[in-house]
Amino acid sequence: MAVCVAIVGKDVSRNCLEANEITLKYTLMIYEYSCLFLEFPKFISCLNPDEELSFQYKVLSSLDIVEEKINGINKASDNRELFLGMLYALETHKIYGYVTNTRMKFIIVVDSSNMALRDNEIRSMFRKIHSEYADIVGNPFYTPGEAITFKSFANNIKNIMTGTV
Repeated sequence: MAVCVAIVGKDVSRNCLEANEITLKYTLMIYEYSCLFLEFPKFISCLNPDEELSFQYKVLSSLDIVEEKINGINKASDNRELFLGMLYALETHKIYGYVTNTRMKFIIVVDSSNMALRDNEIRSMFRKIHSEYADIVGNPFYTPGEAITFKSFANNIKNIMTGTV
């Protein structure tokens, strides 16, 4: 069972300040703010809403590892496995990653104490989340790139997280 699921856009740029030389301090502050905004997840769902900020931190800190794995895979071969595996483990949680062909990143945080959860079950969860995401992107009322705010999507993701699907 997952405790948190996040979907992060393909436009995440952690090195955006290094790419452009900006000399004005005011402009730099605005640019830095826009870079932080790009890193914000398009969707995040936690079983315990009180811990959402903590999970956002864990999700955003895992993006560097996701980028390293994506870049390593692209250089090694053209055959890409969408499932990135465990990104890192903490004392209380394990963080897994998945990236689509369009570079959307899915992150699942699971409880470390859940030893029964295997990679195949995590892969299955990612496939279900990917399917739900594909359905929402095909929705004519969804604007690509915007945060996902549909209640039906959130309910479906909660069901996937709890294993009731």
